[in-house]
Amino acid sequence: MAKADFDIDRVMAILAEEVTRWRKPIVTEMVEQQRDPFKVLISTMISLRTKDDVTEEASKRLYALAETPQTMMALSEKQVAEAIYPAGFYNQKAKNILAACQRIVEEFDGQTPDKIDTLISFAGVGRKVANLVLTLGFEKDAICVDTHVHRITNRWGYVKTKNPDQTEMALRKKLPQPYWIPINDYLVSYGQHLCKPISPLCSTCRLTDHCKRIGVTKSR
Repeated sequence: MAKADFDIDRVMAILAEEVTRWRKPIVTEMVEQQRDPFKVLISTMISLRTKDDVTEEASKRLYALAETPQTMMALSEKQVAEAIYPAGFYNQKAKNILAACQRIVEEFDGQTPDKIDTLISFAGVGRKVANLVLTLGFEKDAICVDTHVHRITNRWGYVKTKNPDQTEMALRKKLPQPYWIPINDYLVSYGQHLCKPISPLCSTCRLTDHCKRIGVTKSR
């Protein structure tokens, strides 16, 4: 196949097979145990600039103290910060988490909102977090674009964008809707283990016939 003829159906089929070799992203794994939009929101807020194993343990410690916005509001910023430490920016995240809980209780009758424009109005919540809440918490069609999705879809040549927000909008126009939800899980796993930011493992990648390797100057 010529690399100009991008077969997204084939690419997604290969990805679906390949990612079974690795652990799923931690927030996805946690949601499969209990689909709770509130916990998706909080764990995803914790996960920003934080490794998966730290996010997992931080979430467990926090939920051992409180599992609902109402009970979490009773905690102090210090208690939340200590529970989620050493997550990146844990003090600011503690403040944002408690502010989110207060808004959910006072403005939304204790229910996590399911509208992206509402979610991104919360402190510490950008489009990545909001889209994960929609896809994982509510099973609504949305596209969560993090650095992996942005980097890899541009590396393929499937989109040509400058930042994750542009990538999301480009994918909304181009990516078949059945792939909107799974693409994040697939490319997070693929990006962490194989299609790395620097020196990707192209010699073992099954997508070489589909990838233009845009921006790749060194590979293994």
